[in-house]
Amino acid sequence: MAQTETQEVKIKTSAVCQMCKKKIERDLSYEKGVVSSTLDVETKILTVTYNPQKTNPAKIKKAVTKTGYDADDLPAKPKAYKKLPECCKKDNPTY
Repeated sequence: MAQTETQEVKIKTSAVCQMCKKKIERDLSYEKGVVSSTLDVETKILTVTYNPQKTNPAKIKKAVTKTGYDADDLPAKPKAYKKLPECCKKDNPTY
């Protein structure tokens, strides 16, 4: 069986804490084609390794917005954003 080459994409998110990190990484683990995802909370950069035959950066960014976070220039889905804990919201005064 031939091993498919994976690709990597870096996405700037609106994540603010370890809870954000857990949520984004967990939710992306269910995305088709995503091999792994790691969020650096300090830089807010999400690094996603994926199978290009099953997904692409646009789909991955869309998945991030569905979890309630911005993905590069795509804003978070309002409904998902409202469900985030207060500490995870980018308009929180401590942000």
